[in-house]
Amino acid sequence: MASRQTLAVRGYRDRLKRGGWVRCEVKVRHDDVELIRTVATALRDPDRHATTRALLRDRLGVRGPRGFKELLASCPVDLDLDRSRDPGRDIEL
Repeated sequence: MASRQTLAVRGYRDRLKRGGWVRCEVKVRHDDVELIRTVATALRDPDRHATTRALLRDRLGVRGPRGFKELLASCPVDLDLDRSRDPGRDIEL
């Protein structure tokens, strides 16, 4: 049987998930802890969220999620992405 504390934490995390929030753990140097906390606070704040997100995406060059085909198409290597229509080899059963 789960303790009250465990149930409370589980309920809290379920409410966060329903609200669209995700827990994230990062490892940073001691000097950067306050910076990361400040960025996280700005992203959680509804008034500053859009501005902060746009600024970070612009400065860090982060783009939205892309599909696998887009990733391959943007690859600097000249790749032939066409699939060969070879029917395979004949085998005796």
